[in-house]
Amino acid sequence: MTPLAEWRSRLERLAGDAELARVAPGLSVGVAFASPSDRVAFAIRDGRIAPPGDAAAVTVEATDADWARTLADPAPPGFHAFTAWELANDAFAVAGDPQIRATARAALERVVEVALATAPLAAPAIGRDVSRIAGRLFDLPVGADRAEIHCDIVAEPGAEGPPIVFLHTAGADGRQFRAQLADPDLAARHPLYAPDLPFHGRSMPPAGWDGGPYRLTGATYLDWCTAILDGIVGRPAIVVGGSMGAAMALVLAAERPERLRGAVALEPPFRSAGRRSEWQDHVAVHAGLHNAAFVRGLMSPQSPEAARRDAAWIYAQGGPGVYRGDLAFYSEEFDGAAVGPRIDTARVPVALLSGRYDYSATPADGARLAAAIPGARHIVMEGLGHFPMIENPAALKPHLTAALDHVTAADEERP
Repeated sequence: MTPLAEWRSRLERLAGDAELARVAPGLSVGVAFASPSDRVAFAIRDGRIAPPGDAAAVTVEATDADWARTLADPAPPGFHAFTAWELANDAFAVAGDPQIRATARAALERVVEVALATAPLAAPAIGRDVSRIAGRLFDLPVGADRAEIHCDIVAEPGAEGPPIVFLHTAGADGRQFRAQLADPDLAARHPLYAPDLPFHGRSMPPAGWDGGPYRLTGATYLDWCTAILDGIVGRPAIVVGGSMGAAMALVLAAERPERLRGAVALEPPFRSAGRRSEWQDHVAVHAGLHNAAFVRGLMSPQSPEAARRDAAWIYAQGGPGVYRGDLAFYSEEFDGAAVGPRIDTARVPVALLSGRYDYSATPADGARLAAAIPGARHIVMEGLGHFPMIENPAALKPHLTAALDHVTAADEERP
């Protein structure tokens, strides 16, 4: 049996799939997966797998050997998701009109996800008590403007460690860190803060916004985070940032070291060019469906499906243009080669955590950053992707604990 013959069989798993029906209403697109020895053609029509039509609008070509790699359990990084095939793996030639591919992205990601059906990564269960989380709004000066910033806070009696501020990823909000805020072990040691940046989640745009296109700059982002550290936390903190937030954690370590007790960068980029796409903010493409699928491929197939769905759901709710606007900082401005050498880890201890399945901020990127930041600790997290805090918080916990232990121990040794 050829690998694509096995794919042909696995497409039957999509019969009656509820999520495919949700993400593909009204969609009609022909698809073909091809190798030198075989070809699988099918259509996605109104949320269901159907017989192929006359021609495939989206085609994916690879060798038999590479199609076989997709069928491993788990599939190797880069072989595990449609968008990974398209953007990060030269073994696959993905063709078709870019707008059609963008329109069909959510359905195509779901097809691959269900067909592969990877076994979840085993991890011990962690405590979860969301009742301890309190949300508050803060009216803060941000640069020359003001903004009402929402922040989830956990402040338990006896939590005497340094406060931790969690910075969310591009296009998302502080809900990504709900599992960490709800973890009794973490809350017993540290006051915890998870803000939504202006334009994100439960924070509104700044008061002076003129309604124009949103594009995040490093200077604006630094102003926002400085305002949060000064106006909400009120004392030096450990900043734990994810992706875009990881980049800013490093910028803060370089630019505002007096406000930090340490920096933990989850999925830090080195220089993650090419992440912006016109289809992330285009009137012809449903941004909620597209952007949720665009990030779904960054997650590990070994993370629990329900948790991956939660992570993507936040992206389905973002404001128009916000995800793409954030990526102006993350993908076009941030440069680890410039920021890293300016960090003094004797003053701000640094830990870097890289998920094996992350093709936006790869383990190799983390290693390059570690080399540029003498004294930084780099941890590669097997079986995790770009959103470990929400896609698999149980598997993240030992890595995050090790990172926090590193920065707190180094912080305590400072003169």
